[in-house]
Parts: sequence; structure tokens; C-alpha cells
Amino acid sequence: MTRTHPYATLFQGQTAWIFSDGKAGHEAQALGVVEALGLSPEIRRIDLTGIYKFMAPWGPLPAAEAVNGGRLRIAPPWPTFAFATGRTTIPYIRALRRRAGFETYTVILMDPRTGPNSADLIWVPAHDRRRGPNVISTLTAPHRFSPARLRALNTNAPPKIAALPRPRIACLIGGPNGDYRYSPADETRLVETLGRLADSGAGLMITTSRRTPERLAARIRGSVAASRAFFWEGEGQNPYPDFVAHADMFVITADSVSMTCEAAATGRPIFIFTPSGGSAKFNRFHSGLASYGATRPLPPPGEALPSWTYEPLHSAEFIAAEITKRWRRRAELLPGLVKAKM
Repeated sequence: MTRTHPYATLFQGQTAWIFSDGKAGHEAQALGVVEALGLSPEIRRIDLTGIYKFMAPWGPLPAAEAVNGGRLRIAPPWPTFAFATGRTTIPYIRALRRRAGFETYTVILMDPRTGPNSADLIWVPAHDRRRGPNVISTLTAPHRFSPARLRALNTNAPPKIAALPRPRIACLIGGPNGDYRYSPADETRLVETLGRLADSGAGLMITTSRRTPERLAARIRGSVAASRAFFWEGEGQNPYPDFVAHADMFVITADSVSMTCEAAATGRPIFIFTPSGGSAKFNRFHSGLASYGATRPLPPPGEALPSWTYEPLHSAEFIAAEITKRWRRRAELLPGLVKAKM
């Protein structure tokens, strides 16, 4: 996996529309695949409101969107590809598919909760149940940490990271959600573990999320020595990409699926901290990565962290290859109806 864009020549100068609900995680998934294809992205942020937002993903577009292509210009010239992620984007990708016909190859990332004909191809994570002839799945979600980007980030460590002792451990902390809760005992266990890692001489690169309770963030901050930890406080440029690229290993909370997927692109050890709660869907996700060899449970406070390697997971490249294969098949079967540069 050393090429930047394996399909750059095939799709040179061609565009992909990305219907976005504005969520950064959703956009990152689509951009990861679009970049792997070597396409030029055109992000079209939707703004469904009222009854139309309530009816999504099953309902129609607002009537105004039917006039001259609407605010988002769902009108010719059609793109070669189009992507959608998130339930409020699904009415738009369905409308595009009806209007553009075979000129645009449509892709939905994540289960749209609608029929299989909502797009030409649907990607779902392996821990989802949806399957079908036009459904593909991977262990991890697509993202923008391609092999080329990781190599570029690795060429120069920022001073705050370069000054840390090794091993450098990226500690990616989430927080309570609909499935996981952080009991006082959970918080204490996490704080003590990170404090012991810092005391052992490791260098910690710590970032929290919007879901991280402030009390937990404050306790973590107070448990690690400033000389052996880079705790990002949310000020200045986000160092998260450098955390991923320069980590020798990771400690990630079980609720943080996206960060786990991105860390798995490095081939470096991932230790999962599991708070109280969970769900069957989360369990399938973590079991899949553990069976693959990417993750292990975070040991109790004070225990040493072992090291190992595994083949990095680059789902965006796999999805891009599958899209290309199926698009080629369509272009060969329907010459003249498909935007083809074979």
C-alpha cells in the first residue's frame, strides 16, 4: 500500500459529490474514500428541517429541491461518483440516483436504514448486520489516515512530541454515550492506569473529546507529570494527527470507535479501556479487532504494556478498489451510458 492514489489516472479530472450532514466524522469517512480514488471532492452540506428532517431517511426532498435542482443544484452536469453518510443525506442521494441514472455511481457509507436500491453500493462496518449483493463491509471505518499521509506526518515530529520519552503512548479519551457509562470506579481505574504509565517513564500524548466529563479530564491532567505528558487543552492547532502518526502504542476508550479505526491504520498496539456498560454492536466491533490482532484489553494499573504488530487496516483503499471494480463492470456492460475513461 505505497501508492498515494492508485486510480488517479483512471479518474483524473473527475469529481465526486459528497452529501454531508455537517458531522466531521461523516465527512472524514467520505473524504477518505474519495481521496483514495484520486477524485476531486465537492461537499454539499444539506439542511433538512421540519417534517422533511423527521421523515429522513425514508421521506422525499422538500418541494423546493425539485426546482432547477434546488439549493444544492442536483442537476447536470452530473458527477462521476456521489457519496452520502448520515440519515438526513439519504433523500438527496436517492434523488440524484433517479435523476442522473447511470451517469453517476452512487455510494452510501453506513447503513441507510432504507432499501438496497437507495444507492449502487452500500458500505457498512463488519459489526453491522446488513448484507446483500450491493453491500460490502470492512472491520474498520474509512478515514483520512492513508499510508501516504502517515508517512508524511512521520517525517517531522512537533517539538512537544519529540521531547517526550519513549514509548510514546497516544491516550484517546472519549466519554459516556448511549451504551457506555463511566462509574466513579471506572474513572479511578483509568486515571490510575495513565498515572502509572507516566510514572513508568512512558511519554503520554493525551486528548479528550466533547463527551469527556470535565471532572475526568481534570483528574487525568493532575495524575500525569507535565514533563512526561502532552495534554492537549483544545487551544491552538489540534495535534491529533501527529498523535496518531507518532504513537508507539495507543490507549483508547471503548466508546471511541472512530479513533480506534484510525489507530488501526498504523499497525501498532491498541489497548482498549472498557468502562461500564456496552452493547452487542460494540462487542462485535471490539471482538472483530481483537480477533484480527489489532487490540487487547488495557491491563490493570501498574502492569507493563506488551508490544506487538499486525498488518495495518486501510478500509478506504479497500472500499475504493471495490467501487472501481464495480464501476468498471458497469462501464463495460453499458457503453455510452456511463462516464467512462477506461
